[in-house]
Amino acid sequence: PALGGTRMWPYKSEEDALEDVLRLSKGMTYKAAVSGLNLGGGKAVIIGDPEKDKSEALFRSYGRFIESLNGRYITAEDVNIGVSDIDHIYTETNNVTGVDIAHGGSGNPSPWTALGVFRGMEASALRIFGDRSLNGKVIALQGAGSVGCHLGELLHKADAKIFFTDINEKNIARFKDVAPNAEFVSVDEIYDVDCDIYAPCALGATVNDDTIDRLRCKIVAGAANNQLKEPRHGDILRERNILYAPDYLINAGGLMNVSIEFEGWTDAKARRMVDTI
Repeated sequence: PALGGTRMWPYKSEEDALEDVLRLSKGMTYKAAVSGLNLGGGKAVIIGDPEKDKSEALFRSYGRFIESLNGRYITAEDVNIGVSDIDHIYTETNNVTGVDIAHGGSGNPSPWTALGVFRGMEASALRIFGDRSLNGKVIALQGAGSVGCHLGELLHKADAKIFFTDINEKNIARFKDVAPNAEFVSVDEIYDVDCDIYAPCALGATVNDDTIDRLRCKIVAGAANNQLKEPRHGDILRERNILYAPDYLINAGGLMNVSIEFEGWTDAKARRMVDTI
């Protein structure tokens, strides 16, 4: 079966939504394969404003739709979808993961995605600097949402120097709580930060023709899906001697974590698998 999260976003058109969901599901296919999981890759998007359009009726209706696919697709959390939304979906179908721990699931997969990205950063640092430690390394972190916030906390504990940005005031305030020494920069400034690692943790395609020449880093390693707008941008990074940690590999922690729910989830089992990244 294909496994991958549901994203809710106010897309301007069905065409934009379709383009995004196909790019995301392709990335999920790579992610499941490279992680050695017996799963296909899938993704779903709901067109809507997560601040205004969410309701129990919406997610239960969506759950019935997933049930109609007869197990070919299993969903989970993604951007703007939380555990409470998943619980409404779970009312109507068993083809869902990331269910609340109280109901026997593993809860929000974001901490596991963040841990995997952190391990990927350590591996990248070992390759470039000859040392896994992120102590003193400068990280430009783009996006302080659920995964970005957990990643910021791990980086803060590792004594990295963090510059971060986000468009949401709540996210910014929460990030400052977990990483009090982090320095906020504007959304546009993040590309110009002189850093060791640029960490895209928001939406995809931020490594593109407009930004790639502005990057002042040695490594690109983040949690966002589809960070390269086009495959050729990976070639440009290589020509500039910037190491790119494939997004679908280092952000696979969340998928690894929810995949364990089928066989009985434990924290230790999830951590052991994610550490292999």
